[in-house]
Amino acid sequence: MRHVWRAVAVATVVGVTATSCSLVNGGDPEERTDTGGTDGGGRVVLVVHDSFALPDELVAAFEEESGVDLDVRQSGDAGEVTNKLVLTKDDPIGDVVFGIDNAFGSRALDEGVVEAADVALPAGAEQFALPGDDAGALVPVDNGNVCVNVDDTWFAEEGVPAPETFEDLTEPAYRDLFVTPSAATSSPGLAFLLATIAEYGDEWPAYWERLMANGTRIASGWTDAYQVDFTQGGGNGDRPIVTSYDSSPAFTVPEGGGESSTSALLDTCFLQVEYAGVLAGAQNPAGARQVLEWLVSPEVQAALPDSMYVFPVADGVELPEVWATYAERPTDPKSVDPDQVADERDAWLQEWTEITTR
Repeated sequence: MRHVWRAVAVATVVGVTATSCSLVNGGDPEERTDTGGTDGGGRVVLVVHDSFALPDELVAAFEEESGVDLDVRQSGDAGEVTNKLVLTKDDPIGDVVFGIDNAFGSRALDEGVVEAADVALPAGAEQFALPGDDAGALVPVDNGNVCVNVDDTWFAEEGVPAPETFEDLTEPAYRDLFVTPSAATSSPGLAFLLATIAEYGDEWPAYWERLMANGTRIASGWTDAYQVDFTQGGGNGDRPIVTSYDSSPAFTVPEGGGESSTSALLDTCFLQVEYAGVLAGAQNPAGARQVLEWLVSPEVQAALPDSMYVFPVADGVELPEVWATYAERPTDPKSVDPDQVADERDAWLQEWTEITTR
């Protein structure tokens, strides 16, 4: 089986080490002496989540053409990245950020972490603009839907019908079968929580009580949930139901072809959009804008599906052939008003933590 996933891509696709990037996960931004000029170029510190991945040759070509010396610094999950940027906003840890998603975007804006970028968006990207971001400080780069995924092979072998809905996950037939990343430490985990809030409204805590009573396991992040606990994640896991992405089934197709061993439950999905932005107080804002322009360029947009297993925001990008069959997208994903997320996210997370740690 082909178990090639977003988190694995950091090691296997981004060899952005000494060959194509100046530095990954290291160095002190205060030590930079070449910060570029008003026309760009020079050292640019790009703060990313741990699943950031682009081909070496693509990064190398950008550096050569732009004069940018790209310093990529992985900083945890999207939520962790946002928290770090908020805590360090008076002394920013980089010039540009990639990986703030729509669940945390309002916090980044409210805290003044990013500044207006003045970057032209490709056709199709406008629909993913973060509501309330009138200055266009957060530039949409990619999107995907967080959905419950099931191991179809496991259910066929056990002679048990696979679940289809949120409510099914609370049924005795699926006791001790579901694993989901923590909403407090993982952006897919938070997206799943928001999906249940969209589905159940004020009754979402009661739903989570039922979910936990049915043996749901909470993993620290997507990597542990999928690669360790999920039965199709390559780690001898024991849970055939997991929170992942709508694109995930395209990557559990056997080598040489055949049917995917997994599927996404399209009635459980929540749209996730990832953004990039120039950090307020950046040492090299001109170079940072070059990076933003590169992230929405045709070359990078075309590389996103194979590199990070997400959908580009630009129209007209040719997707891998297998995606047409197995990366099926929901027609009506769940959503929660961004203003409500901004107002209630912390309270929701506190209540969720109380429920899931009893």
